[in-house]
Amino acid sequence: MALFRVKAKARKGSTDVKMMAKHEMETGQRKGKDGNMIPAKFLDTVTVSHAGKVVFEANLGTAVSKNPYLAFSFEGGAKGETLDIAWTENTGASGAESGDIK
Repeated sequence: MALFRVKAKARKGSTDVKMMAKHEMETGQRKGKDGNMIPAKFLDTVTVSHAGKVVFEANLGTAVSKNPYLAFSFEGGAKGETLDIAWTENTGASGAESGDIK
């Protein structure tokens, strides 16, 4: 399961977004303390939308570190508006969250 911390600031017609996901991003190539392989569990896609329009999309994989940090900017956005974040894991799990623009 992922949990995103979002910091978004609107400035001069664009919005700067910084996000960190709390996720273990397990590759499936490590052994646990018991000697058994730890199953792969990583964020596969992250999509961010503003006012119904996709402003950012990332396809992640096993090469991305634990608790990935993502940063981007997009044209538009204003203080008080909301960003919608949707994510999926390689396991089929998915979720949606939101963050406010300040």
